[in-house]
Amino acid sequence: MELKRVVVTGLGALTPIGNNISEYWEGLKHGKSGAAPITYFDTSLFKTKFACEIKNFDAKDYFDRKEVRRLDRFAQYALVASDEAILDSGVDLNVVDKYRIGVIWGAGIGGLETFQNEVINFANGDGTPRFNPFFIPKMIADIAPGNISIKHGFMGPNYATVSACASSANAMIDALNYIRLGYSDIMVTGGSEAAVTQAGMGGFNSMHALSTRNDDPQKASRPFDANRDGFVLGEGGGALILEEYEHAKARGAKIYAEVVGGGMSSDAYHMTAPHPEGIGVIAVMKNCLENSGLKPEDVDTINTHGTSTPLGDVAELKAIKHVFGDHAKNININSTKSMTGHLLGAAGAVEAIASILAMQNSLVPPTINHETPDENIDSELNLTLNKPQERKIKVAMSNTFGFGGHNACVAFKSMDD
Repeated sequence: MELKRVVVTGLGALTPIGNNISEYWEGLKHGKSGAAPITYFDTSLFKTKFACEIKNFDAKDYFDRKEVRRLDRFAQYALVASDEAILDSGVDLNVVDKYRIGVIWGAGIGGLETFQNEVINFANGDGTPRFNPFFIPKMIADIAPGNISIKHGFMGPNYATVSACASSANAMIDALNYIRLGYSDIMVTGGSEAAVTQAGMGGFNSMHALSTRNDDPQKASRPFDANRDGFVLGEGGGALILEEYEHAKARGAKIYAEVVGGGMSSDAYHMTAPHPEGIGVIAVMKNCLENSGLKPEDVDTINTHGTSTPLGDVAELKAIKHVFGDHAKNININSTKSMTGHLLGAAGAVEAIASILAMQNSLVPPTINHETPDENIDSELNLTLNKPQERKIKVAMSNTFGFGGHNACVAFKSMDD
């Protein structure tokens, strides 16, 4: 059967550098860092005392009191981002077939703050199991797509994808395929995460995964720099409306880009470390190119996973050189995590949005905070260091990898001839 074409018709974002799409793009193009001292809890005993938190967000501006109590922050972020994307798409929900609209949402952890607080309260009690009746429904990752569908009456496929930091990229690929195969007309997809908590910070610190650059948080996330010392934890949400091309055209929708394909693979190597030669990353980009019907030389930009970890950054760039050969030095390679931090399960979505906005504006956002070249990184690669670069973008790829060896890559193509 012939696969249907799929396009992006709506975007929504709630990020550490902007609370909507317009603000997010302003932050990206100006190289804004979202890192700052943590405000959610006392960090005096923690190794890392900073993160990329959402700023100026008050849940009461979006939800009534009951809803605030019943929604973990990751679910609040999901609803806010998806509402923006649905509104941006211009779809008239009174005339579309809601049985053919679904929600596939990614979250690597889900309601960590809810879980943490309920367990602390129980541990501090007398052993009587006095748990909040909303404990479980607030915590589970699939409550985010559930709440989105309940709010809007979407009765198509509805579930969560969980593959650590690749979660929302996997969600997008699943959503793409449901439309490609003719099962849905529209899919709301993306991801959200809210792991800036005592458990989240303490857990990642115990793995030595986080930067401890407490004296200068805004410069802590420094992908590809020789002095990088770990990722900066971020939070937020990103949402995309994927739609069957003819369906979008028939209703006169604005189209941001075509989603031409996606790839998936596994490192099958280690719980948390990447394969040093990037064999799983090589496979995922090759899979994405093949699935998209693209040649390596078609690709203009790659928003890397680029977390600012010593091992991961080098392995990913080795893989890019292997897949793209001589063309690798013609590609604008960047890492927007240098600005947003690492949004874990939401990373794939917010970084895909960054790729689409770069395409729309013919401007590649920078990899900020680069000061010292790494001798293990090929100096001929264009890592879009410190300043944005103007470029007409026909094809953009976005890489996302997760603990457990999960790799996902999504490709977008401009609709302009």
